[in-house]
Amino acid sequence: MEANSRLLQLKKNLLIEREEDYFQYRELFLKAGIDQRRKNGLTWYPVKINSEELGYADLLQIEVERTSHTDTAHQFSAGKNISLFSNQPDQETREINGTIRAAYKNKLKIILHTDELPDWCYDGKLGINVQFDDNSYTEMQKALDEVIAAKGNRVAELRDILEGKIPFTFEKQDETLLVPQLNRSQNEAIRKALSANDVAVIHGPPGTGKTTTLVSAIRVCLQSESQVLVCAPTNTAVDLLAERLGALGISVLRLGHPARISEDLIGTSLDGRIQGHKNYYEIKNLRKNAEEYFKMAGKYKRVFGKEDAKQRAAFYTEARNCLKEARQIEDFIVEDLFASAQVICCTPVTSTSKHLSRKTFGTLFFDEASQALEPMVWIPLVKCRRLILCGDHHQLPPVVKSMEAQKGGLGKTLLDRCIRFEGAVSLLSRQYRMNMPIMAFSNGFFYNNELEADGSVKDNTLTEEKDAGFYNTPVEFIDTAGCGFEEAQNPETLSSYNTGEGQVLYRHLQDVLQWYTSLDYTTPVSIGIISPYKEQIGWLRENQDAFSLPTEKVSELRIRTIDGFQGEECDIIYISLVRSNADMEIGFLSDIRRMNVAITRARRKLVVIGDSATIGQHPFYKAFIDYCETNGFYRSAWEFQ
Repeated sequence: MEANSRLLQLKKNLLIEREEDYFQYRELFLKAGIDQRRKNGLTWYPVKINSEELGYADLLQIEVERTSHTDTAHQFSAGKNISLFSNQPDQETREINGTIRAAYKNKLKIILHTDELPDWCYDGKLGINVQFDDNSYTEMQKALDEVIAAKGNRVAELRDILEGKIPFTFEKQDETLLVPQLNRSQNEAIRKALSANDVAVIHGPPGTGKTTTLVSAIRVCLQSESQVLVCAPTNTAVDLLAERLGALGISVLRLGHPARISEDLIGTSLDGRIQGHKNYYEIKNLRKNAEEYFKMAGKYKRVFGKEDAKQRAAFYTEARNCLKEARQIEDFIVEDLFASAQVICCTPVTSTSKHLSRKTFGTLFFDEASQALEPMVWIPLVKCRRLILCGDHHQLPPVVKSMEAQKGGLGKTLLDRCIRFEGAVSLLSRQYRMNMPIMAFSNGFFYNNELEADGSVKDNTLTEEKDAGFYNTPVEFIDTAGCGFEEAQNPETLSSYNTGEGQVLYRHLQDVLQWYTSLDYTTPVSIGIISPYKEQIGWLRENQDAFSLPTEKVSELRIRTIDGFQGEECDIIYISLVRSNADMEIGFLSDIRRMNVAITRARRKLVVIGDSATIGQHPFYKAFIDYCETNGFYRSAWEFQ
């Protein structure tokens, strides 16, 4: 009963979270007029439709562009559900639903849930609203209900195993199993994971080849299982896995709404695979014939005699027969695709697809498990006999909006719970991204100094210059204490920014690039600028051109939040911490897992800018500042005044 009581509490916390999520949406959207919604970033109005075309699954894709308030930040992003609405006076509000395929500063590509635009779309006064998506909460609640009620089946066994009531069991490992391209810890992780009868964890710290290891584990698993289920909490992560698996020649079926699948992977989607199937031409011909029969029937708009009525009925019957046969062939193709695919890739919510309703799997591989709420993992797990989690509990956690739900334990993931079962966990210990000084602090603070930098990266710096001073130093902490760079807050978004800190960042980057560009033999470098605060990101983007950065030796410059850099890396990373106040309040800088992600994105040089007087009381930042002072990586922002 203890297991069920915890799960019942988890279900209660999930309801609290859903209520808070909806409350925030209601405050920002439902209670606000159109002007306030625009300021909140939840509405674009007015918009114009630039183009329309039929895409996969005969769904209409349009591109819309906002024609006013173009400098206002927005909350539209790929995969979100929206409604296209008309704001014409003297008529009922009309709207049509869709899903964002791609989002830019002032343009959106949207897949609408229809095959043609209604007439009112051509009358002007159009707008776009973000919609509240309740589907994920519904599916998580259903999954928890099934787990709580489970008795005498595999779901009940997995529940009790994960509660620690029944021990994990393993078969004897196949010591001959060796993937030549992988290192020792990666091969050991695969051997342990595939010997698990119930649950295993592949713990992949930054740069340790987590995805490579997981993809290899899936490929080896397919030697003994004909089909596996692969999930991740974000479409981006699912797309990456589908791409990597497909590159190995594995048959992948990528499930999901076409708007949420990368354009490069549409061919692996259900709709794409249907259109690429050898029998698809029959469907096209039948639908074309049906269209012709409907046209012929339509000529009998006025029926005067029995023969005319009979002829029209015959045409309609033929049209319906053609469509029925087309559907039967399509059902056959779909059944064939699901039977023949080696890997089915999807997000957890998509695993509830009607096509998977009766399917079960031997193994569920779940990537980026640190970002998934426990109920989210249970959605696909109830279809599977064993679970292999992959991720790092020291990196990005799941988003929990309710403080009450967070305190109640909703933020504690299944990965957090399983990592304590040491016998089931394999650590990937060799990392291939960072040089030693960049890796060292994170390695000591989070990973008990168990990580080792590979020889190919451990001594990498920007150049081989020996007397380049701070330019070639792998880590720098630039302290703004005493400079008067007070933080500010946008009253609308409540997000913080710090213009003085931003100016120091760009002056420092300007110096580094001028030095780097002056050297004849250097190759272009990639640069990432990160801040935990969206308002700071906005300021950095808007003011980038004011500093005349030399870019001839820059391959790319990305300015994003920490979450936007998950899974990515650059040669040089700048981090703007923003917070600077007399009360020493650091807000969500205290989420050190996010900061671990930020400081481990750099390959050759890491520059962190912050106010030691504000952040230095926190153990994590105190340890980082001490590390920088001890190793000669500390500088004062006064040098850049």
